[in-house]
Amino acid sequence: MTQFALAAASLYGLIGVLLGAFGAHALADRLTADMQAIWHTAVQYQFYHALALLGVGLLARQGVGSAGMSVATICFVLGTLVFSGSLYLLAFSGIRWLGAITPIGGVLLIVGWAALLWAVLRGQ
Repeated sequence: MTQFALAAASLYGLIGVLLGAFGAHALADRLTADMQAIWHTAVQYQFYHALALLGVGLLARQGVGSAGMSVATICFVLGTLVFSGSLYLLAFSGIRWLGAITPIGGVLLIVGWAALLWAVLRGQ
């Protein structure tokens, strides 16, 4: 799971830079101010959780390992995909019902942080 967390962190960071630049340059004239803000939120949360995954991977390399770390990794990966992914699609397409999917990703991210807290407090 350590390697997976570090690989996901790297991939999410890479894609975050690409999508951030794409939104700022290629989509700047195509998106309304509201949709640009949504795109920006998606990029921000993707970066936050790329860093979270990096932290999880590094903690796991230091010996902090448990079911909680695995849950945190999976929730961060899936939560970012659902949360940021739905926002990217919403901003790009304007299909409003996609916003109803976003909270599912948010819940997964919250569970990921709770699982990380649990694993760190257990000290394993």
